[in-house]
Amino acid sequence: MSADLRRHALFLAILVLALLLRLYGIHNPILDHPGWRQGDEAAIARNFAQLHDNILYPQVDYDGPAPNYAELELQIVPFVAAQFYRVFGIHETIARLIVVAFSLAEVWLLYLFGREVFSRRAGLIAALAYAIAPGAVYYGRTITPDTDMVFFMTGAMYFWWRFCGQRRPADFAAAAVFGAIAVLAKPVAVLAIVPVIALVVARRGVKGALEDWAPYAFVVLAGLPALFYFERLNAIAEWHWASGITTLHVMPALRAAFSSPARFGDAVFGALALMRMLSTTILGPALFAATLGAWFALPRDAESHIRGWFFGAWLLALAAYAFAVVNVERVDYYLLPALPLAALLAGGALDNLATRIGLAPASRWSIGGGIVALFVIAYANMLEVHAYYTWSRPVYAAAGELDRTLDQNVLVVMGHYDPSVLYTIGRKGWEEDPLIWNVHDMRSAMRKGAAYFIGVEIPRLKANRPLYAYLQHFARVPVSSGWQVYDLRKPL
Repeated sequence: MSADLRRHALFLAILVLALLLRLYGIHNPILDHPGWRQGDEAAIARNFAQLHDNILYPQVDYDGPAPNYAELELQIVPFVAAQFYRVFGIHETIARLIVVAFSLAEVWLLYLFGREVFSRRAGLIAALAYAIAPGAVYYGRTITPDTDMVFFMTGAMYFWWRFCGQRRPADFAAAAVFGAIAVLAKPVAVLAIVPVIALVVARRGVKGALEDWAPYAFVVLAGLPALFYFERLNAIAEWHWASGITTLHVMPALRAAFSSPARFGDAVFGALALMRMLSTTILGPALFAATLGAWFALPRDAESHIRGWFFGAWLLALAAYAFAVVNVERVDYYLLPALPLAALLAGGALDNLATRIGLAPASRWSIGGGIVALFVIAYANMLEVHAYYTWSRPVYAAAGELDRTLDQNVLVVMGHYDPSVLYTIGRKGWEEDPLIWNVHDMRSAMRKGAAYFIGVEIPRLKANRPLYAYLQHFARVPVSSGWQVYDLRKPL
């Protein structure tokens, strides 16, 4: 078998492995982790299909009668899924398969990137690292925007690397397009600007970078569409998630962190604690260790300083982002932009080590040992995220019963915060904490058309005595789940 044919076979095997891992749990209800985010995304996809098939008008299911526009990133996966829904019907697995496609495309892109920066073997290792990393596997099949954002962000940097080396207009155009879609897909992709600029400085020097038109054009072309999109969406949205998280959470935390040395130290230690999430459910222990060691094992050649500038700037951008954002919103999938960097570093370092020790890739021992190591690492990675696949069958059954029982096309008040449950019930309306939702709120919702109150958290509902007493004036809908459902149109 020729070397090229062997590499193609290996890459195909990596792609098949990546696909098989991502198909695990593909038919799960969207009640698995992160239910809140998946509930929003799935509802937006369904609303594109049923209400307004326009990607500029994303609608969630809650906060009363439609339309309920939400200030969120460009809803790429929900919009594409909605087009399939209009043909095949609403099946959330379709949306998940679209995410899987983006994740597999990232495997292919990292192979190309690793090959461009290091070697073909390094590209294969980078692709394999991403194929089996726990964060890439799990979030590579959830209805969330992070996987497609990572794909477009990686594509922007890949084509920018090619452009800086050969200055071909087609590469610049591709980098700008990928960059613009990445920032639209999720604004965190702006962190790619740091390694983009660092690469120009590494190749042309500071003076040359300042005189070069390309980085200025890239920043404008990559950022301008998102500015127009969010400005327009902000004007019509009822839920201001993007600006709200920034103004209400991120900026106050940053101001507090820089208000005193003690608070800054606390923020630094808090950010360092994120390494646990990074090393477990995102990279996995093996890739995390390989990434740490990679800084000392990358090849030393004429391109070393260029790679050092590029990867170093990428790491610094990720560190700043973790300190400013993930330190406040402490969810692990916010760390997914670290995955392509880790995969590329591991690919370059392991390829260099294999070359130095003269490892024969086709030997019986290297093949057997590699298969065993791959199985152990992949299995250990799946254990890291195994709990994420868990979903509540009683909740799913209860929500499904209500979907079959309640009148169609009516508004409901659900006494529980979780869009995935409201989505599964198949109704629009309000989702509220039953402990703080009061009688005035209830009457207001009824005037707007609320037909049912669904008590999911019964102890919290009973603890709100005025509301609980008020609900006793309405007929109960018999359900088998133990939830308390009141028909607000039938006073006793």
